[in-house]
Order: sequence, then C-alpha cells, then structure tokens
Amino acid sequence: MRVLLLNMPWSPIDLPSLALGILKRSVDERVDGATCEVLHANLEFTDWITGRTEFSAEDYEYYALSSYFLGCGDWVFSSALYDDPRWMDDEFTASMSGKLRSSRLRMTRELHAVVPEFVELIARRVVDLAPDVVGMTSTFQQNTAALAAARHIKRLDPRIVTVMGGANCDAEQGAAVHRNFPFVDFVVRGEGEDAFPRLLETLRDGSGPDALAGVPGLCHREDGTSVANPMPTGPLPPAAILPPDYSGYFERLAASVARNWVEPKLVVEGARGCWWGEKHHCTFCGLNGSFMQFRSKSPETFYQEIMDLAERHRVLDMYVVDNILDMRYLSTVLPRIIDSGYDLRMHIEIKANMRRPQLQTLADAGLIYVQPGIESLNSRVLDLMDKGVSGCQNVRMLRDAAETGLSVSWNYLHGFPGETAADYDPVIRQLPALEHLNPPVDLSARIAIERFSPYFNQPELGFTGLRPEEHYLFTYDLPEAELHDMAYVFQAPERGIGDDTVTRLNDAIAAWKKHHTDARLTHTDLGDEIVLVSRRQSFEWRTMRLTDPFGVTLFRLLDQPHSPTALHRKATADPVFADRTLRDVQALLDEWTVLGVTFTDVGQYVHIAPAAVNQDLLRLDYMNHLHGRPAAEPSTHPVPTARPAPAPALP
Repeated sequence: MRVLLLNMPWSPIDLPSLALGILKRSVDERVDGATCEVLHANLEFTDWITGRTEFSAEDYEYYALSSYFLGCGDWVFSSALYDDPRWMDDEFTASMSGKLRSSRLRMTRELHAVVPEFVELIARRVVDLAPDVVGMTSTFQQNTAALAAARHIKRLDPRIVTVMGGANCDAEQGAAVHRNFPFVDFVVRGEGEDAFPRLLETLRDGSGPDALAGVPGLCHREDGTSVANPMPTGPLPPAAILPPDYSGYFERLAASVARNWVEPKLVVEGARGCWWGEKHHCTFCGLNGSFMQFRSKSPETFYQEIMDLAERHRVLDMYVVDNILDMRYLSTVLPRIIDSGYDLRMHIEIKANMRRPQLQTLADAGLIYVQPGIESLNSRVLDLMDKGVSGCQNVRMLRDAAETGLSVSWNYLHGFPGETAADYDPVIRQLPALEHLNPPVDLSARIAIERFSPYFNQPELGFTGLRPEEHYLFTYDLPEAELHDMAYVFQAPERGIGDDTVTRLNDAIAAWKKHHTDARLTHTDLGDEIVLVSRRQSFEWRTMRLTDPFGVTLFRLLDQPHSPTALHRKATADPVFADRTLRDVQALLDEWTVLGVTFTDVGQYVHIAPAAVNQDLLRLDYMNHLHGRPAAEPSTHPVPTARPAPAPALP
C-alpha cells in the first residue's frame, strides 16, 4: 500500500507539518506493507507562484496566518474548489473593500484567478506518483486548498482513496466536510495517529463496513450516505504520541525559493491539552477542540526527542506547539537542555504568573520566545476571561521577561461581555510608562467567537444567535446550516467597550510600539540605595535615586504585586519603620505611579523597572557620575539628591 500525505497551502513554509510528520511515522511503524511519503505542496506552490507574480514571504505569511479571521487564504483557493476563477469575486470584493488595502485586495483576487492551474498541476503530480491513499491535513487556512486537491485527484483517478483530517476536521466540522464533499472518501476526526493506521489496515485487508464502524471518530459512507462514528471517549495517552518524521522537508526547502525567505524551525511537542483549561477554561479559547485533558510525555522522552531532532536535522530553532508548558519540565527537561551544550532557540506558550527564577530557567535553556497569554492588563477584564492572573501579574511578567532576556509575544483583546470603559481608562493612562517592555504584537482586537470555547458552548455567558463569519458565505457553496457545522469562527453582536475606548486604547498601543525600541527603564540596587535610569517619551526625568531606607524597602517589596495595606504591614514589621503610616506608603505609591516607576491596577501596585542587565557597568557609571566624571546616562538632577524633580503627570 502506497500512502501519500499532502501538505497544501497555506501551511507555514518555515515549519514542517507536525501532523503529517507524526502520521508518516505512525504509518511506517504500525501498518505492515505500507510505505508513506509527504508531498510539500506548500513549497511547491511558493516556487510556482513566485514565477508568475510579485509574491513575497510577507505575502505568504499574510495568507497563512495574518488574514485568518478574514478568511482570505481560504477564499483564494475556493476558485479551485469550484472550478471557477471568478468564484464569488464580486461578493468578496464588496465585503473586503473596506477591510483590505487596495494592493492586498488586488493580489488576493489575482491569486484567486490563477490557483486553479496550480491545483490541477499538483493533482496530476499526485496521480503520477500512483498512491493508493492520499491523506490531506487541514489546519487554519488549508481547508479549501485541501478540498480542491481532493476533488481534482478524485476526478483524475477515482481509484485513489482520499482522506482528510486535522484541526479543521474536529467533531462537527469533520462530519460536515464529509457530508458535503463526496470526493472526500474518509474524514478522520480527532487525534489521527491511532485512527489513520486503523483505517489503512481496514482498507488493506478489504474489511467491510463493520470494521470501518469500529474506528472512533471516522466519517465514512454506507450505501452512499455519510456516517460519522462516535468520537473517541478520551484522548490518546502521552505514550501513544509518536515523535514526528520530517524526512524530505529540509531537502525540499533547500531547493525552494523559500530558502531565501525563512529560517527553518523544527516543530516539537511535549504535551497536549491545557492543565489550566481543565479547571478554568478561558472563555474565548477554542484551541484544544474536543479534548482539553492535559497529558504530557515523560521528561526523558521529550528531552530525547528534542535532541534527536536537533542532531538529525542540524537545526537549533524549535517551535514548541504545547498550549501550555508542563511545569515538571522546569526541573527535568530544561536543566538537561542547559547542560547539553546545544544553543537551542525555542518558542513556547506559558502561563503569565511564572516567577523570575522560572523565567530565567526558560531563558538559560534557549526558550527565548514565550507566549504567556496576557490578553489584558486589567484584573476585572481578566476575571471575565477566567484567566487566573491579575493585571499587575501580567505587567510583572513583561518586566521579568525583559530582565531575563525573554521576548514576549502577546495580544491585547477586548469585547468581553460585562467590561466597561472604566476597566480600560486606568490602563490607557499608564501605557506610556510601559514603553520599555514588550508591546502587544498588534493593536487590540475584538475577540472572535471560536468553536469549542465557553462563549460558543454557553450562550448564558453573553453571546447568542451565533452565525458563521461572513467569509464562509462567499467561500463555500453551502447553506448556512451546513456552514454552521463547518465553521470555526462565528460572528456575534459586539459586546463590551465602544469604539471611542477602542480608539484610545489602540492609539496608546500604537505609541507604545512606535517608541519601544528607544525606550528604557532599569534599576540598580546598590544596597543602601536604588538608582533608576529612564528614557521614555512621556517622562522628563532620566536618573532617580531612592535613598530613604523606607522607600528602598517598599521598592524591593514591589518586586511582587502588593496592596498598600500589605506593603505597610510588611514594611513596618521592621521596628525602624514603626512610625511610618499607611498614608506615607500611599504617598510614595502615588508619586512613583506619576513618575512611571510603578503600575497600579484594582488596588495593587508593582514596580516596572527591570534590573539593569550589567550591574557592574551601571555601578561604575554611578561612581563616575558621583565623582564628577562623564556618566553614560544623562541626569536631570544633581547628585546626591534625595528626591527626583517633579515630572509631568501622565496624559
């Protein structure tokens, strides 16, 4: 049995497909008499399209990821799915004219007109390889490209068995795909490394309908009618999750024009599900699909997979796809990576309440890109999300990440039922103080309603009458009831803050992003005093010394979020400060907040100055300044000084 796995656009070109890598290994190891290869049609497309149009790496990234909620990537290949280069062109243009730049709209329409030729070519390429089974993965904006390939392959050679799977085929989505597209013979719903080999064994042995009915989650046909087997009752145990086989990807990339566009990365997987989501499912999150249950590979297994992949492919950049870090790995896998001598550079998702020593372990192990799921800097809005962190904890994460050398990727979200402008106003006022910390990757976005999220499953949370997002209507030729089952993203009435607040928030974020590169705020603890150095757009002061022992004590306590009452209680436990009052504490907090030294949210405060990276150089700088020699950092105040000169209030 010859099995061909097809990775269609818009799968990312800088990453091999984890799903197909796992399926290739599962077929090779578990299906007797079967051979399995992967055709990297995303790279084939890159070479094909660059020979015909002005197409760049940024363009590919746009259709693969950035335009996901607009559906542009899927619409491009809808023309190939329906054999019509002008499929729904007028409808798309009318809808997107106010949402896309004219150049992007023009390119999208041009791609839409020419991709049927590519799909025909790739289908002929597949048929020439003479596989018995073609498996197509569909994640994010791969759905129409995969469906179009299946249709053309089946038309050229009806004997080839076509199978689809992936995130776009989970639960109801997969059943709808199978129901509506008869050229897809089978759909594997859920985790495929068990179901796909079982399907292949059934096909190889010529078993009847009873055998097909025994494959959990499988969609098949009986007498021409689509039948969806019940989904598995539970997720695969971690021991059953195989390491991927990326044979062929790096060789194909080396022969592609894409080699000049990207630095390839390995995709590794230590865990599935979300241990936080098992207890508190974030209200807007639909990422884990049918199975939220967290399970992770043993530390030894995960470490060995990382090392084996790095050695086999000679690649040190890795993307860890886990939705959340298994905290056991901090004391097991990561120390071994540190000791291995491999200069790995890794990206991983973490929880935002991790402490500085834990972040330092991540940095030392090469996990220098982290996605902590911050989403907001206001505790009340975070509570509406059920995030389990506070606004001050999220700011502390940004501060500690800057101190430990971690790059933070995060999004600012709004549009939660129950939020008000009063939740955003204090944050907007304080954003200029945060310019030295990693800003969001983009402007704030209104939340999308995703399938599998609590907002989708529980209308009582605030969203009712959900309809598929508009782009599904001009991508597929299906009634809305069927689209409802196929769709992952839904449109709903806007909730939460209004346009005025959104505009003010995004103006502040845009300024943050603009000034971030040149902004700076650090502190150096010299024992009996603390020296702060600032260079931020909205603050005139440049150097500040905290010499009052009470202020030094409070600043150190503000390494973690505290309320004024808690600060007062802890500081005055020292008899030296027994006469200091809560009013003294509040006065300092108010002053530091105006000066952009602390961030406050719902009655808590945290300082926002990372420790200077090179403490010795900053001490030298301070001593030079103290003795009249030129200092590396300009100061607006003579030294010594007890208090900084007044700075303008935050806008």
